[in-house]
Amino acid sequence: MDDIVDFEALRQRAVHSLFEHLESMCVGAVTVDRNARIAWMDEKYKTLLRFSGDPRGKPVEDIIPKSLLRRVIETGQPMPLDIMEFGDRSFVVTRLPLFGADGTLIGAIGFVLFDRAEYLRPLVKKYEKLQEELARAHQELAHERRAKYSFSQFLGASESIREIKRLGRRAAQMDSTVLLLGETGTGKELLAQAIHNASPRANRPFVGVNVAAIPETLLEAEFFGVAPGAYTGADRRHRDGKFQLANGGTLFLDEIGDMSLPLQAKLLRVLQEREIEPLGSNKVIRVDVRIIAATSRDLIGLVRDKQFRADLYYRLNVVPITLPPLRDRPEDIESIADRILEQLSIQQGTPPRELLESAVQVLREYDWPGNVRELYNTLERVVALTDAPILTAPHIRSVLPGMQHPAGATALAPAQLGARPLSEVLHAAERIAIAAALEEAGGVKARAAKLLGISRASLYERMVSLGLGAAQ
Repeated sequence: MDDIVDFEALRQRAVHSLFEHLESMCVGAVTVDRNARIAWMDEKYKTLLRFSGDPRGKPVEDIIPKSLLRRVIETGQPMPLDIMEFGDRSFVVTRLPLFGADGTLIGAIGFVLFDRAEYLRPLVKKYEKLQEELARAHQELAHERRAKYSFSQFLGASESIREIKRLGRRAAQMDSTVLLLGETGTGKELLAQAIHNASPRANRPFVGVNVAAIPETLLEAEFFGVAPGAYTGADRRHRDGKFQLANGGTLFLDEIGDMSLPLQAKLLRVLQEREIEPLGSNKVIRVDVRIIAATSRDLIGLVRDKQFRADLYYRLNVVPITLPPLRDRPEDIESIADRILEQLSIQQGTPPRELLESAVQVLREYDWPGNVRELYNTLERVVALTDAPILTAPHIRSVLPGMQHPAGATALAPAQLGARPLSEVLHAAERIAIAAALEEAGGVKARAAKLLGISRASLYERMVSLGLGAAQ
């Protein structure tokens, strides 16, 4: 038959044993009643204080001037670790409230763990190191959220580009919402970053969100954040949304035309009230964010078809800037191509390539449905498939859809490809397939994804993975 255990007696013995251990390990202990009068003080504490009389019944501050046991009684909250000054010495102490059997506060107890604060030096050093690492991580994260581009990196000398830069610099000096319109790959995010970098908010965060790349069910959480335990599986800690991360700076909303109507209503309210409510929370948070939105879709047509709210359109369309497609500014192609080849040379650690005038002419004759992004992809493909230091017209034609030869093949001949790793060939083939789909879809990513038999989010992931989103 099992022994019957008296759990209450065991608990009381554990408490008593814990007290005995603490009292023996520390260099002093004192208890006070509910009025903060000393009820007991051990001999070690008296010796530490150089006190020889009977302290019982005296207010604790009369014997220990810097004691905070009275505050423990007033608040009922412990002070697990503190440094208390006593004359020219420092004691490391812990303070705990004492409760009676009925749960009422009856006093407090204090232990002097060490009679010199130097004993905490290893712990303090470790804490300081953690704080330094945390501060460094915050700095690195803040640096990552800084805009990387300026107007000088928006290449081109055509009249249309000079006008774009003029409008962009003017918009930078205002705090109004900017709406960037233009086909995919025309440089909308680059321009958004340039506007931010030239604005008074330049030293604050620049946070970008691609609306089309995030599943609709997650967009609200991405925008407004999530309260602790807002739903099953949610983090127990608060998670900031993009509006909070961009607070004081600029929030760039790319592909705003793909936003659902319910979320459009919530975004409109944020733009009007300048406050957000995290998912699963009833707390309203004020935010100070400058909005730059962009889309490659016809927002006026979407408004007409009731797929985009008219009131949100007017709220966004304060400073509209339309970016011209690359085919409308062929005079800029050579300077942009030269910069791309220079970037590729730096990235790959290879000598820079040069373009013959005939190669430049081929680039000017092409329609560029993917604009600068497609130009970057095309030149990267040429560089990957040939070692020639000077790129000629045949090099360019060999990778442009519909320009290889009369049959319109999109692949290079085996002799041109040479012996290359399979992964490199597949990499290039995937790029060609995506570029061809974008061309056939007129730059509309949703249609291109459908042609490829993948989701729109997957298309964005593949484009990022293949570096197709790295150019203007």
